[in-house]
Amino acid sequence: MFWRKCSKEESGQALTEMALVLPLLLLLVFGVTEMGRVGYAYITVNNAARAGARVASVGGDDAAIRDAVLRAAPALDPTLLDIEISPSFAQRQSGQNATISVNYPVQLIIPVVQGFPNPVLVGASLSMRLE
Repeated sequence: MFWRKCSKEESGQALTEMALVLPLLLLLVFGVTEMGRVGYAYITVNNAARAGARVASVGGDDAAIRDAVLRAAPALDPTLLDIEISPSFAQRQSGQNATISVNYPVQLIIPVVQGFPNPVLVGASLSMRLE
């Protein structure tokens, strides 16, 4: 028989084990979820900075660069994106580098660890030579 009667010593064993393991399992699941959100934002910010630098390298003005960055990051809140363009369009010359910096704060939904910065600031900076 596969079923047997539990003795009084074993009656709360499964409940105790679950009470000990469940918090650790939930901490792991929520931690992985939050790190996935931060990782996604980091990759998106990097791609957005690359798209802006690409537009700058072919002679685009500051408005075109900002538009390219915003189009490359559709899942991020555009009001929170911090875009810095150096040098400005009037000061850019052929042969010099244009640097595009993009920063984005990721608000953690479930702050798993106390003392961990919330929001987490992810950023990227990319330079390309102007044509």
